Amino acid sequence: MSMFRSFRSRLLWGALLGVAGLLPLTHMLSIVIIRQRSPLVFRISHGVLIVGFALAFIVVGLLQVRKGLSPFDELRARLSAVREGKDQRIGGSYPTEVQPLVNDLNALLDHREQIVRRAQAKAGDLAHGLKTPLAVLAQEVERVKAAGQPELAASIGQQLERMRRQVEYHLAHARAAASGATPGARCEVRASAEGLIRTLMRLYADRGIAIQLDPGPEYSVQTQREDLEEMLGNLLDNACKWAKSRITVASSANAGSILITVDDDGPGLDPAKRDLVLQRGVRADEAAPGSGLGLAIVRDLAELYGGSIALDASPTGGLRSRLQLPAC
Repeated sequence: MSMFRSFRSRLLWGALLGVAGLLPLTHMLSIVIIRQRSPLVFRISHGVLIVGFALAFIVVGLLQVRKGLSPFDELRARLSAVREGKDQRIGGSYPTEVQPLVNDLNALLDHREQIVRRAQAKAGDLAHGLKTPLAVLAQEVERVKAAGQPELAASIGQQLERMRRQVEYHLAHARAAASGATPGARCEVRASAEGLIRTLMRLYADRGIAIQLDPGPEYSVQTQREDLEEMLGNLLDNACKWAKSRITVASSANAGSILITVDDDGPGLDPAKRDLVLQRGVRADEAAPGSGLGLAIVRDLAELYGGSIALDASPTGGLRSRLQLPAC
């Protein structure tokens, strides 16, 4: 009985049974129409008429079933467009039985979008409210250092940096959680990578590091641009800290997702530590600057969007970061 669970199958069987029910009526009608003819002509005409009526009803019934199901095919295509970020709402005109469902889906999409906007606004307000106090404290660190207390200044500065990274971590997490609920999120990988590379080339100009962006096809992922730049920025910044002279960024399509790789030619990372450094607060080298939240931010953001992050050995001799995100 599994065939009757399909809506399409039920309609098809219903149409066929309806046609079968009309056949006896057609049979009786044909007898009345050609009763006065000769027996031979009667038999031939009767058979032709029966077959003709049966085929006509079957064809018309199947066409009606196909036409009746077409709104569901259109609705499926429209929903796919919303999920892929091509449309924000479900458009089109539907039968009276389907239109209420479409209206409810659009109302749900509008409600989710309002929730996301409010969450993003609150995250922005929180970031703005904390930015000024942190900046003031950073200035006080410089004053303490100028007053001849470099050790105290360094200690306070380290804690301020930890606070800043904690704020960034939780804000990014909250923003991504809200953004991940929006099916229309869409961002181009190349555009985000190019802007980040220009910024990092200026920040690490004294290191003489070359950052190469692979000139492959343009890909888009299902994330907000701020979140993609947060992930890529952390991976590139980490690569810049350890690279000797060269970093390579590449992207490729992989079974419905986009794989972004960041390779450096640095010392690499012990395989036993690769999963460990993805945990919050863990650093590969305690002597290196930072709070150990960068890769954890990347992991959490990627998972919120249905992606993943992994660390491998790079062909260039250093570390390879593999960021995989859903494709648009």
